[in-house]
Amino acid sequence: MIGAEELLDRLDPEQREVATSLGGPVAVIAGAGTGKTRAITHRIAYAVATGVCAPTNVLAVTFTTRAAGEMRGRLQQLGVHGVQARTFHSAALRQAQYFWPRAYKSDLPPIVDNRYGLVAEAASRLRISAESAGLRDLITEISWAKVSNVTPEDYPRIAATGNRQLASYDAETVARVFGTYEQVKRERVRIDFDDILLCTAAMIAEYPQVADEIRRTYRHLVVDEYQDVSPLQQAVLDLWRGDSHDLCVVGDPAQTIHSFAGAQASFLTGFAKRHPDTTVVRLVRDYRSTPQVVRIANRVLQGARPVRGNGQLAPVLLEAQRDHGPEPTIRDSQDEVAEAAAVADWFAGLHKSGVSYREMAVLFRVNAQSPVVEQALADRDIPYLVRGGERFYERPEVRQALLTLRTQARTAEAALDDSSAGAADGQPAVAQVKALLGSLGWTEQPPTGTGAVRERWESLAALVAAAEDFAAARSGCTLTDVVVELQRRADAQHVPTADGVTVSTLHSAKGLEWDAVALIGVSEGSLPFVLATTEEQIEEERRLFYVGITRARRHLRISWARTRNGSTQRTSSRFLDGVRPGGDAPAGQRRPTVRRTRPSVLAATCRSCGRHLTDAAERKLGRHTDCPASYDEPTLDRLRTWRKHRATQERMPAYVIFTDATLVAIAEARPQNARDLIKIPGVGKNKISKYGADLLEVINDAG
Repeated sequence: MIGAEELLDRLDPEQREVATSLGGPVAVIAGAGTGKTRAITHRIAYAVATGVCAPTNVLAVTFTTRAAGEMRGRLQQLGVHGVQARTFHSAALRQAQYFWPRAYKSDLPPIVDNRYGLVAEAASRLRISAESAGLRDLITEISWAKVSNVTPEDYPRIAATGNRQLASYDAETVARVFGTYEQVKRERVRIDFDDILLCTAAMIAEYPQVADEIRRTYRHLVVDEYQDVSPLQQAVLDLWRGDSHDLCVVGDPAQTIHSFAGAQASFLTGFAKRHPDTTVVRLVRDYRSTPQVVRIANRVLQGARPVRGNGQLAPVLLEAQRDHGPEPTIRDSQDEVAEAAAVADWFAGLHKSGVSYREMAVLFRVNAQSPVVEQALADRDIPYLVRGGERFYERPEVRQALLTLRTQARTAEAALDDSSAGAADGQPAVAQVKALLGSLGWTEQPPTGTGAVRERWESLAALVAAAEDFAAARSGCTLTDVVVELQRRADAQHVPTADGVTVSTLHSAKGLEWDAVALIGVSEGSLPFVLATTEEQIEEERRLFYVGITRARRHLRISWARTRNGSTQRTSSRFLDGVRPGGDAPAGQRRPTVRRTRPSVLAATCRSCGRHLTDAAERKLGRHTDCPASYDEPTLDRLRTWRKHRATQERMPAYVIFTDATLVAIAEARPQNARDLIKIPGVGKNKISKYGADLLEVINDAG
């Protein structure tokens, strides 16, 4: 077991505050790449090392088995064994399986492995037609309702209030199937995945002896990714906690991207209001990304609507700790094919410079954007892996569409052999493709609402677009030619290998990081997505873009296509306003929503050029990073030498004393007394008390 002081020596000041704030409610606002897992695990290890708690008295919950496994692994490296680090469902299931027989004198009902059969039976009882795609939509909505504590009776009203709309079923139909599904489960004596939390909550609430034993066992609670908790998970957490105040929650409002699944960031942003004695710690030092990537991320975030409530619990502006890297690339292309080709060429160039393909990713908003990327990578023999979903040509609707096209092509060939052209005689290949795919669900206009119907349409629309592209390049092509080309593209896909570019939606990329990230389709209608119409939905799309940017460690490329098939005009996303060179939207480009006034912190101006400063690092310097510096180099050198000496004396990283940005700000300001020092961002009262005299001596030492 590592000693308590050694544990603290490994942390920066804010992480150290997380580790040492024990015994009361703590809310940690942890920006992307700021080392939140490190802070959490060291907090637990420090509590164990100082005797505050035993490892077996700690319950740490998160949202993925991967994150829980990483937490357990890090704790073991610190010499801490016995901590229960689990997902919400895993922790609840373990408790329910143990206590349920004692409380109810019977085993916990079996958990259904697949809900499709029960939902299908419910729909059948109601004589509602439901194919596999429709069943998936119903399961998704039922799950959302359950984690949101919404009953079948209340679903239509709450769905309307929350602007939840499916393309496959109306709200009343969903509610009827939901109610019947619950009845079918009761008859079969089965529970589903969401019932694990519901059963655990009911058991703890109904049996005080069970609640007492759980609370005696887990006296110290830690919750990771707290911005993603649902009302049901919050209810279970409150039951676990009881009257205890030993609760540490960690999250980032800027990374709330799962509201559609029931997550409510208000539990995080309103935490201090519910717990008035909360210690709030903000982790702002980004150890993942270069200053260039961080600057882009901060500018995107600064365009967001201000978070209501306690300002301490608002998203953080990141402060980069890594060395400088290349400037992010922001590009437009003529169309999606050209955009994908440019991204693939970018990856190939990075690979030649030494970046591994496994350290690259291309991210996009919806799955339908992947085929053109997959094709561009395959054309260049670049290995890739599709994350979070099936490869495009392996999706059921795509396989069905290709089969339909092949069948019709063979029929047409046979008809020609018999000297009878058939119904398609003289009809262009693209028109035939549209007619055939129209029978499978493709339409000229996309369906309203989300869900499987919309996703199916997007897949079919991607096939139509591929046919149009091929026909444009090969005049007079036949349906058979189109089918052969589509099959060639399907056959060209590589078998996924460990060393390959990750191809992923933005949602599936959450929690991951790569050296090089390409974000494609950053245009209006794609990001923000066309179905995001309310202010809240637009803000979630912005956060999704922010999450994508902060996946990049060093290389970042952002792009969009100006046209689709040479006709449909597209404009760059509103989220790029103020980010790309030139600032706001191009002249003549109108935005569908009114831009809000930026936060007052942006009133700070550059001492060199007088223009507004746009991120935390620039405000700390008092100037833009690319504007001429106004400090004396020998002074800065003396400050760095002094910092290195103090860091050696105190056995801590140099940045813990002062960051480079703060030293530059001090060198430029040349303070003459403590009153001048306190005005410099990054120099607080404690540091003035500890280092103020030394700083003033170093600054005024002309020798």
